[in-house]
Amino acid sequence: MSARPWWRDAVIYQVYPRSFADANGDGLGDLPGIISRLAYLAALGIDAIWVSPFYTSPQHDAGYDVADFRDVDPRFGNLADADALIAGAHERGLKVLFDIVPNHTSSEHRWWQEVLRSGPGSEAWDRYIIRASDDGPPNNWNSIFHGPAWSKLVTADGVDTGYWYLHLFDSTQPDVNWENDEVREEFADILRFWFDRGVDGFRIDVAHGMVKDPALPNVDYAKMRQAELLGSSPEAPYWDQEGVHDIYREWRRIADSYDPPRIFCGETWAPSPERLALYQRPDELHTSFNFDYLKASWDRQAVQRSVANTLLHHAKVGAPPTWVLSNHDVVRHRTRLAPGFYPQDRHCRPDEVRGLARARALTLFTLALPGSTYLYQGEELGLVEVFDIPDAAREDPAWHRSQGEDLGRDGCRVPLPWSGDAPSYGFNSGTASWLPQPPSWATLCAQAQDGLGDSTLEFYRAALRLRRARSLGESALEWWDTDGDLLAFRRASDTPLMCVINFGDAPAILPSGTVEIASMADAVTADHLLAGESCIWMTPS
Repeated sequence: MSARPWWRDAVIYQVYPRSFADANGDGLGDLPGIISRLAYLAALGIDAIWVSPFYTSPQHDAGYDVADFRDVDPRFGNLADADALIAGAHERGLKVLFDIVPNHTSSEHRWWQEVLRSGPGSEAWDRYIIRASDDGPPNNWNSIFHGPAWSKLVTADGVDTGYWYLHLFDSTQPDVNWENDEVREEFADILRFWFDRGVDGFRIDVAHGMVKDPALPNVDYAKMRQAELLGSSPEAPYWDQEGVHDIYREWRRIADSYDPPRIFCGETWAPSPERLALYQRPDELHTSFNFDYLKASWDRQAVQRSVANTLLHHAKVGAPPTWVLSNHDVVRHRTRLAPGFYPQDRHCRPDEVRGLARARALTLFTLALPGSTYLYQGEELGLVEVFDIPDAAREDPAWHRSQGEDLGRDGCRVPLPWSGDAPSYGFNSGTASWLPQPPSWATLCAQAQDGLGDSTLEFYRAALRLRRARSLGESALEWWDTDGDLLAFRRASDTPLMCVINFGDAPAILPSGTVEIASMADAVTADHLLAGESCIWMTPS
């Protein structure tokens, strides 16, 4: 019998390079910095790392505007550093996923520079989505980063061509045309370039995009349900089009041609769990982030409904679900789950104590679910969203394109605190930091939490050890009858395990059994009650 594929129940840790660790002291994290912290990551108990883009880029969108997909931006290191990162992770038993951004390129990419030096009908123009229009943009599509999704195409010598180009994100990120064979061949070659260097797979940015409705119809945004975390409805005619599945079938054949096979995880915003599961059919992607679960927030019914629907539809295609609570695009879940949190209100002051209790409880609940789980760097330290970043320091294009109305994503990207109380808190050996770190980072740093029994860092380490020891892979999930605010399920792992979470404020009666791990030290009372906003794993009697 062959070994079960590692990715089906892996815990993958997202490394956001510019904010993880800075080896050269310039204030921006880099690949050597990541390499210097591989021992920490291995000791955490994860199975793999996903590294966000470090490719050559003007950094208008923190590296998601790629100018060269086959090289490393000098600010992050070089190709030798990328090779050393892959090798160093493998030596410690960690798989490595890189990020690929196939929806668009940077306007500094050689292809777009060819567009600016050529004219209509050229091979260069056909690689992008460019349309003629005399009376404004070709349609009313909006950019995810605010404002119109179309900009005038002006040549390198300043001539207005009368054409417009599509950019669903920033104007420096023109969307490529996936109906063009050269585009498909180019990205297939990019995959092989990194697979040949040893990378174990890719996380795919905007995996539900790439293919647009060729009619380019106008959108009635007033009638369309909005996705508050993405900024645009998943039902828009530029998301979740059938043609995108053909692309992934081509990619899957490439991944399967390697020994061992490489894998894909999609950043897939689908309109329903049923549509999401279609991306995980056996000849397409291996996994996709479950954003329906992320959006369920601290809501008992929404969480149970999301888990049940996800398991149901993924089972139909034989795929494991993939759970996520935070990443570089959303408010950190310690803050997002806290009472008093209001999106886009920089003056809100969430209850960070209760936010941490809820975050740890929902994290423990998530780690007990079947399938794979992604963690975002710093959540194991209990980091909060940073609201009071000076306006002059903010870099997110969503902030700039909305004239400051949208706070953007900088608040979840503040560089990590590793040690001490110096200005950079161990992010580097000096004082520089591309985003300012708040004073609370001193007590939340990894050094301060290391070995501290009730710290969030030690809680994560313990939960990940137990998850692995109990082989919480693909064993069945059975819901347990509960009343009120409790939600519980049983896992038929090597030794049966029950997970119980209390979404309420008041203590609730627990089933009988032996507690294996609790989300907080005082989660279980002397009379066997589960405190509010707590979660436990237990061996049932």
